[in-house]
Amino acid sequence: MAQENEIELTIVVDIIHVIEYLWSAGRAFHPESGPKLESWVQHRLLEVLRGKASLMAGGMRRSATLRGLSANDRKPVDICANYLLTYAPYLRYDHYLDQGLPIASGVIEGACRHLVKDRMDVTGARWSLSGAEAVLRLRALRSSHDFDEYWPFHETCEHKRTHQARYAGGIVPPTTASHPNRKRAHLRIIT
Repeated sequence: MAQENEIELTIVVDIIHVIEYLWSAGRAFHPESGPKLESWVQHRLLEVLRGKASLMAGGMRRSATLRGLSANDRKPVDICANYLLTYAPYLRYDHYLDQGLPIASGVIEGACRHLVKDRMDVTGARWSLSGAEAVLRLRALRSSHDFDEYWPFHETCEHKRTHQARYAGGIVPPTTASHPNRKRAHLRIIT
């Protein structure tokens, strides 16, 4: 869809996933929990954050070979190295951090759970892209307590789009006045 719509995307692999792979690989070299394992993971993680994922993958494999790890013992190292090499284009954390982009998905997952899942994950529901986007925008406005400020703006835009744009000079003929007994600030009766 991004290519079809000529939209440039920045894809970021969640750093939490990378850390999980690093811990698994680290245990191949340091099976016991402790400072050596922590130091091993910390060093490689910092280098990955500096944009050196491919170098770390190569280094892990060389270390496994030099230590003579069996194929079974080095399996988590190879899995981690393959992961780092496969997703290297999306592990450019040094650039992402310079741009102020998030590199962990906790905030995004929380927003998705709050905004999307609670409303959109309804059995049997089908959403068009534009319909889903409209609902999510409204939910975001309500969650951020900005809905009351937004609604008059929305009404003005809708009035321009659906009425003023259809009349010469943008002048809409007068409509029936609101019913005097109704006290809804954001709704008007139009006959």
